[in-house]
Amino acid sequence: MTGGEIMDLLAAVCLIAGALLSLIAGVGLVRFPDVLSRMHAATKPQVLGLLLILIGVGLRLRSGADLTTLLLVGVFQLATAPIAAHLVGRAAYRGGRCEKERLVVDELADQPVRHHGD
Repeated sequence: MTGGEIMDLLAAVCLIAGALLSLIAGVGLVRFPDVLSRMHAATKPQVLGLLLILIGVGLRLRSGADLTTLLLVGVFQLATAPIAAHLVGRAAYRGGRCEKERLVVDELADQPVRHHGD
């Protein structure tokens, strides 16, 4: 087996694993009961699945420009997913879309509600 064939095999494994993780994230989005649980499914397995897909594509393409683009996509995904999840969770909490009795710790319970313009 040559080095190129080994890289192609690793790329296939990464692509399949990434696709499965993304599928699991999609199933979690549909099946989980509330916003906060769905947020968990939308961030962690989805990000890991995307990173595995990017690694698989990088192993398959093997050119400098493509690898740089894939690296930027991965870095931006890692930087934006936690922020987006935090904002969605906060909006859901403030909008009354999460079940507060299911929370283990409610750190926002003591904070006053601010309105726009305050």
